[in-house]
Amino acid sequence: MKKIAILLMVASVFVSCATSKTVRVSKKTIKGNWTLSTITYSESGTYNISLLDDATQACFEGSSWQFTPNNNTGIYNINNAACSTGDRHFIFTIQEVDPETGLYDFLLKPTNAKGKSVTNSGYRMRLSQLSDTTMQWQQTVNVEGKPFVITMNYNKF
Repeated sequence: MKKIAILLMVASVFVSCATSKTVRVSKKTIKGNWTLSTITYSESGTYNISLLDDATQACFEGSSWQFTPNNNTGIYNINNAACSTGDRHFIFTIQEVDPETGLYDFLLKPTNAKGKSVTNSGYRMRLSQLSDTTMQWQQTVNVEGKPFVITMNYNKF
């Protein structure tokens, strides 16, 4: 009887620590290669924004992204010749916010090619839309004390 009780207790710990089904499905959908097709802003105007403390909107649009969810790693490649090109490595996590709406916080943290963190900062975005062919991230920042939303739209290839 003691062995059964211990087995049930261990099993309940594993179940309570397991990733939710919704997050597991999302990771499966994210897996693969994507293109960052467009970046838009919640306010009209011309902005000089450095996304992910790396490059401008013009550099990021058309960039290639690869997500490997089994180890939560990825690579994005800026391929605009007018920009600093090349691979950038990162780790990512999806944290469930609301399973009913399917919205998540997406955390991306730059790393080197070996997966070691290169900075203490990370970038939190809302995974606001995800299908088998499209994905959308939204990052909210404050501009002059007001929320300003940067929307990044991806297409899977």
